Amino acid sequence: MENQKSNSSLKAIILALSILLLGSLFYIFKLTNDSKSLQKEITSTKTEKDNVLKDLQELKATYDAAIAENTSMSDELIVEREKVVGLMVQLEKSKGDAASMAKYKQQFIALQIKMNSLMQEVEVLKKENSKLTTNLDSTKVVLTDSKNYNQVLVGQNEELSKTIEKGSKLSVLNLKTGTFKLKSSGKQVETDRASSVDVLKISFTIAENSIAKSGDKTYYVQVIDSKSNVLGDKETMNFGGKSLTYSFTTTVKYENKTVEVSQDLPGKKFEKGSYFVNVFDKSELISKSSFTLR
Repeated sequence: MENQKSNSSLKAIILALSILLLGSLFYIFKLTNDSKSLQKEITSTKTEKDNVLKDLQELKATYDAAIAENTSMSDELIVEREKVVGLMVQLEKSKGDAASMAKYKQQFIALQIKMNSLMQEVEVLKKENSKLTTNLDSTKVVLTDSKNYNQVLVGQNEELSKTIEKGSKLSVLNLKTGTFKLKSSGKQVETDRASSVDVLKISFTIAENSIAKSGDKTYYVQVIDSKSNVLGDKETMNFGGKSLTYSFTTTVKYENKTVEVSQDLPGKKFEKGSYFVNVFDKSELISKSSFTLR
């Protein structure tokens, strides 16, 4: 009888120990799996954090290259680059949890969209500067061929070079000059005979520019005949130590949209030969053309 009780107690102890052992093994198994899952999550989050940092570094490199070109948008590009650098600093200090990574991803996408927009504007400015460089080369040829071209224009040509380096804010395009005879009826008839010309009709286009300052804009138009005489008003203005003798001025209200400008310059006894027409923004030469009367 006592042996049976002893055997029953022993079996109960063994059963209890077995249950404890199984419980311990299950707990150890669960801890191992939880640890693996946590490690996997940490590794995934770190990889995601590294990828976002890499993308931000590429954004910064793009801004660095654009700023190095020294366009008129450099200040705006520097501001946006600093935003990228600031986000990189925040991301490096962050714990990299899922919630914060989602926030940093959204901020990166916004910065990337802004960068794409700015890069498009930079490309437009580069094309405009290329056109202005071509105009500058043509102006140098005119100055070389015109022996009596006065020193004032040489100084203004140097000013144009500085303007091109900084990037022009407004572009004047399609500068044209029409030559007309004025009949007694008031009708204007186009002619290229010097003896018949009574009026010059000068026109040009101010190009649309969304980043330029709007408001009244005054341009100085200079017309030089074949004997190096300035026609029209022959008024002289000084701009920062530089003087300009012009034929007339025209003031337009610029609202960041394309503006067509046209003005007549009447005269008598026009000389035969080549004429030069220059348009200035203060002392800066921004457009030029020529025509010939026979």
